[in-house]
Formats: sequence, C-alpha cells, structure tokens
Amino acid sequence: MITTVIFDLDDTLYDEIEYCRSGLKAVAEFVGGQPGMPLARQLFDAFWKQFNEGNRTKIFNAALDSLAVPYTDGFISELVQVYREHKPVITLPTDSRDVLDKLKTKYTLALLTDGFLPAQRLKAEALGIEKYFKCIIYTEQLGREFWKPSPAGFENIIRTLNAKSENTVYVADDEKKDFISPNKLGFLTIRIIRRAGIHTEPSGEVNAAARYVIRGISRLPDLLDKV
Repeated sequence: MITTVIFDLDDTLYDEIEYCRSGLKAVAEFVGGQPGMPLARQLFDAFWKQFNEGNRTKIFNAALDSLAVPYTDGFISELVQVYREHKPVITLPTDSRDVLDKLKTKYTLALLTDGFLPAQRLKAEALGIEKYFKCIIYTEQLGREFWKPSPAGFENIIRTLNAKSENTVYVADDEKKDFISPNKLGFLTIRIIRRAGIHTEPSGEVNAAARYVIRGISRLPDLLDKV
C-alpha cells in the first residue's frame, strides 16, 4: 500500500524552462543597467539564443562574445550569482496544484530536489508549494556529494517520515539521475514527461529507468490508485 509520495521539483511540478527564462531576464536587466552595456532586451535575446541552441554551461560568455562585450571571469561569476539568487517569476501550473491538493488528503507528501540552495528555496517559495510537504530535502544542505543519484536524500526522508521503502513512490523527470537510488531502495518510481521538459535524454544505465512513465502530472492520481 502506498503511504508516501516524494516529488522532484524541476520539470516535475513546473516547467524548468520558465525558471531559466526568468533567470536570464534578471541577468540581462542587471547587465543592461550598467553604463556602456547593451540594452537589457538585446542581452536577453543573446542569452536566450544560446540557451535554445543547447548551450547550458557557457551562456553568458558566448552571448557577451556575440555582442562584443568585454568581460572578466569575475564578472561571469557575478552573473551566475545573480541568476542563482534572483527571485524567480514562475507559477505552479494548475494541473500540478490540483494533483497536490488531491494527493495530500491520501498520502504523506515530501519534496527532494538537487540544485544550488538559494535557487531551489526561492523556486519553492515562488511556487507556493512548501505547505504541501511534510518533509523537504534540499540535497545541497547535505553536501554536493549527496546530490542525486546519491541515496542520502531518499534515506533521510524515509527515516524522517518513518516510511517504508516498499510503500514509497518517487515522482521525477530525469532518467539520468533521478531513479537510480530509489529503484535500488525498493521505491516505486514514476517518470513524468512534460511537454516543455529539458531533461529528455535516456540514461542507458542499468536500473536508471522509472517503472512507470506518464505524460503529464494529471495522470498521476489514477496511476497511484491502480498500483
């Protein structure tokens, strides 16, 4: 019998691309507000072009190069900090809110998410989701070595909630890291594929795939009822 449902955050409860867009806009406004810099709109367009072309690690360097804007490594680090610490303009989709409202009456809900701590906390706050969860684990608090696929966060939750692995579900999106440990721990694992999802590549590793795959979070309650 399922008693506990643990959710991932990014691209599970909302579209992560919306956070990326929000962060790049914040950086564009920060840079554009400085003397001698291009307009914020021009900067955002350059950042967004890099993002859509698949550049997810050197967006600021490449975009500033394309605009012939000189920079230092220190300046790039400052932009990364602005991105991670900006107050995101994101909203919880209606289908996610409806599902959380429905499931909280039947199961104990928890949240487990990787990522830089200020950013992940600000996301949860902007989405207004903390109220749904009896336990929230930001794996950054445990140490970066305990980001998924480490089992530490999952073990922490079931210990805190006094839950049993065989009665616990993990719902997430990224096959490359999300399901390896919960599969080994004996959780039921469910992958949500969102239409605008970023992490869509298959893993290829043994035990990396979720047991069930659904397209859209609205299908989750019925699936939980069946299993």
